Amino acid sequence: MSLLEIHNLTKYFGGVKAVDGVSFTVHQGEIAGLIGPNGAGKTTCFNLISGLLPPTGGAVTLLGEDLGGLAPYYRSRRGLARTFQNIQLFGGMTVLENILTGCHQRQEVGVLRALWPGGVVRRAEARARERALELLDLVGLAGKEDFPAEALAYGEQRRLEIARALAQEPRLLLLDEPAAGLNSRETEELMALLEALRDRGLTLFIIEHDMTLIMGLCHRVVVLDHGQVIAAGPPQEIRRNPLVIEAYLGREEEDGDL
Repeated sequence: MSLLEIHNLTKYFGGVKAVDGVSFTVHQGEIAGLIGPNGAGKTTCFNLISGLLPPTGGAVTLLGEDLGGLAPYYRSRRGLARTFQNIQLFGGMTVLENILTGCHQRQEVGVLRALWPGGVVRRAEARARERALELLDLVGLAGKEDFPAEALAYGEQRRLEIARALAQEPRLLLLDEPAAGLNSRETEELMALLEALRDRGLTLFIIEHDMTLIMGLCHRVVVLDHGQVIAAGPPQEIRRNPLVIEAYLGREEEDGDL
């Protein structure tokens, strides 16, 4: 079943086409990858899907609903969450508080009740805290809820950002280079976590330069070059595709990354 559908998505920056008529589908329950050389338009594509940038043309639909014109907050309410290439945590807040910022988006507590908190608000806060602690356990950060987020090791901060995104209860999670800066052990732990999330029914869409992660984790891979889709299919096909080898994988092989 199609979860995310991209139709002829286009984005101009002045006279430059950063994304040029891109179309693809992400199916429910799969892990899909988006790869390509630097400057291929990958992050711009994610920004268009998540609503951080308005498209010049084309459409983004989630479970058949056109997301056009919806701000990132409303897309999140529809079931879309994301992480960023550069970690976007609240460094001065605790680990638990960071996750609670995601939980609060799903709380059905009005402004008046929040101003004069009673039993309803206290119960909602208790549920949010319980959910946040469950997510910390899921991502391997149990026991660190009172640590300042900025005090965590880099790999732990990556996992915290994923936990905060999961607190929004997404149907689709966009991950922008989640393995960036991780060592081999941390990357293996990340892959195990992402597989566990998929097994729980979450759909994942990943931008990544680590080809070991992409080829070992993804069911399907979409390849961009100069803002256009040049290939899409299972990892085995992508690895052998001459256009992909020329545009991206070939250079990685020469660097010894495959």
